[in-house]
Amino acid sequence: MTRLITKEGLKKLQDELDERRGTIRQGIAAAIKEAKEQGDLSENAEYSEAKNQQNENESRIAELEMILKESRVVDGTTTDGSVGLGSAVEVEFSGRNMSFHIVSSNEADPTRFRISNESPLGRAFMGKQKGDEVEVTIPSGVAKYKILDIK
Repeated sequence: MTRLITKEGLKKLQDELDERRGTIRQGIAAAIKEAKEQGDLSENAEYSEAKNQQNENESRIAELEMILKESRVVDGTTTDGSVGLGSAVEVEFSGRNMSFHIVSSNEADPTRFRISNESPLGRAFMGKQKGDEVEVTIPSGVAKYKILDIK
């Protein structure tokens, strides 16, 4: 399964992988070594905690490696000027101008207006052109957005 991701998202995942392979792994190894030096491991809470952290870290490393292996970088530019993954979309909503950045699901951060291409709003914007009006069903009814610009 190919996952689409922006260049920024790829860098963020690669940085996390590098940190987990380096700094975090080293810190956990040091904690395990220190706990082993305390003696009896059967009742050593520090050792158990460090081993749990090690398992979680290694699982996340494997997950990140799989995501990176399956990912294809897209840059947001489309040949027809429509909204795509990586696009910055300026819209008018309820008389106000707002900007959204369309990103993959693992990059989404709604508090920073980075919305997933898989979210209802993201799906509604995908493939649309400057000047198009988009309607999205929300719990309180229907929200209408007019696309002012696509970058």
